[in-house]
Amino acid sequence: MTEIKLVVACALIDIDGRVLLQQRPEGKEHAGLWEFPGGKVEAGETTDQALIRELKEELNIDTAANCLAPLSFSTYDYDGGHLLMPLFICRRWKGIMQPMEGQRTKWVKAKNLKDYKMPPADIPFIPPLIEILP
Repeated sequence: MTEIKLVVACALIDIDGRVLLQQRPEGKEHAGLWEFPGGKVEAGETTDQALIRELKEELNIDTAANCLAPLSFSTYDYDGGHLLMPLFICRRWKGIMQPMEGQRTKWVKAKNLKDYKMPPADIPFIPPLIEILP
């Protein structure tokens, strides 16, 4: 039986319509690639709860479930399992963004997202973001 790993991602969108990308740090799988913030959904968590926790852990910002809107999802087969990753958009959060894991971050126009090398599961999110953002 194939293991299904549930992971959440967030397209944080600033006032200028740019999306936040973060670069995976050295020592992690896909190191050096750019991705949307997020991470694994832990046992007993909803996707909203996991994303709120991950944004606090990774970027030291606070948001609420009513600030998260589902946009799309991607699936990806990998050795030993299957990844299911919903993407939420978020335009409202509190706090000053600070990368907590030493990762680089960059605000990028949606039309330029394809210029950044990403893990395979993140790539399907580019077209819907281009469609909704200037």
